[in-house]
Amino acid sequence: MLSRKNEFLIRYQTLRDDLRGEILSGKIKPNEYILPENTLSQKYNISRVSVRKVLAELVEEGLIEKITGKGNRVTIPKDGLPVKEKIRLAWFSTSYELEIVKEIIGKYNASQPFAEAELSIIPESSYMESITQLIEGEDGPDVFMISDSHFRQLLDMGKAHLLHPYLSDKMDPQTDSYPKLYELFEYDGQPIITPFLFSPVVVCYNKRLFEQAGISGQDPIHNWTALVDTAKSCTKDTDGDGRIDHYGFCFSSSPHRWPVFMLQNEGTLISDNNECNIDNRNTIEALQFCLDLMYKEQVSPIYSHGSEYMAEALFVKERVAMILSTYYFMNEFRGSTMQWNVCPVPEQKSEGTLLLGGGLGINKNSQRLKLTESFVDFMVGTEAQTLIKKLGCTIPALKHVAEDDSLLDWAIHPKNYNVFQEIMPYTRTLLELKMNTSEFDLLRNEMQLMWMNIEGPGEACGRIVQLINERRAQVMDSVSSKELQ
Repeated sequence: MLSRKNEFLIRYQTLRDDLRGEILSGKIKPNEYILPENTLSQKYNISRVSVRKVLAELVEEGLIEKITGKGNRVTIPKDGLPVKEKIRLAWFSTSYELEIVKEIIGKYNASQPFAEAELSIIPESSYMESITQLIEGEDGPDVFMISDSHFRQLLDMGKAHLLHPYLSDKMDPQTDSYPKLYELFEYDGQPIITPFLFSPVVVCYNKRLFEQAGISGQDPIHNWTALVDTAKSCTKDTDGDGRIDHYGFCFSSSPHRWPVFMLQNEGTLISDNNECNIDNRNTIEALQFCLDLMYKEQVSPIYSHGSEYMAEALFVKERVAMILSTYYFMNEFRGSTMQWNVCPVPEQKSEGTLLLGGGLGINKNSQRLKLTESFVDFMVGTEAQTLIKKLGCTIPALKHVAEDDSLLDWAIHPKNYNVFQEIMPYTRTLLELKMNTSEFDLLRNEMQLMWMNIEGPGEACGRIVQLINERRAQVMDSVSSKELQ
């Protein structure tokens, strides 16, 4: 339990930091008056004497001036602040958006008289571990990019409490964005992070290889049968040496790819009673279809890999006609001479695909929370989101920018860029699949023999069900034991 002294200090510092943040961010503009002393006293539950001490600090700093009979007015220091208030932003090293983010930071810094953002790049291999260690060591960034995969990792680490929940009021989920994006970052049933960008999983196809195979029509891969037929038409041994030179499709065993087929077949990984049920008929059918693409139909390279980069690399080399990919990875295709486009994933028993995305997490221990919140507001504002759209393929979270066709550049974007709009209603997040990151890691490892066609889906899934349910039972026993202590 906090002592009264500590509680007072927290309220005192909160008042000071809130006022400074609102002034430095421009929320309260020069020549505007801050709230009266008695209002601040009631709002922050501290005495008027303490309020006056906070105001005196701001006067000393040159941020406000006391106007007799009127109150306290925001002012601009004649010589500016000795040092601009720094907002520390962290980003992971492999992000395609790094150069765009640097440009956004430049725009932000140019617009702020009192604040500036500073970018730190952290290796992807240890990104969340580094972020959490820095925050717990009280040297963390004020705000950091966090993908939905990073967020699930943070939940598994039991570190969600390190986040300061913040949803920017500059972007309403219902009217200004897409409600589904907020489900990517839910904790205890509530979203706690402002989305920044996103992408559903779609099919990328090579237009030249399609034309050479005589593939035409609006939707040549509308279901699994059509996908196989189209892939067969594009799979060719062009020089007659017995080797396939162009495959029709490239399957990826990445957990960000293969579950798309499971969703289309109404399969599941975890049942409603929270037990692993990957051995259900619909999921096994979907896994068998994935295997058939490689081993029976022979329209995909027989090479088991979990890397999302491999399929994209083969696609850029024009060795495969179709891949499952995201708008994020479409940035790989920039500068390529190939002609390509996108279309929705095929449906089977139902429509279904995965939704991936990234948001802006705020460090709960930041000493400048209000200022950091205003920076997040800027990042999801029109200017910053427009740069995301104009300079890359990843879709910005701000709806009117995401759907603004005047920002499309055919040297960057696919002709069917807007297909995401028809896909969004049936997207699913990985959180909805109800497996944590360690369980997905187990899944990846235990499926390797199956992807090599050494064992069948039924055998692999039966073993996985036992392993995961045993692990979940152990966790429940451990929790119960702690509660009894």
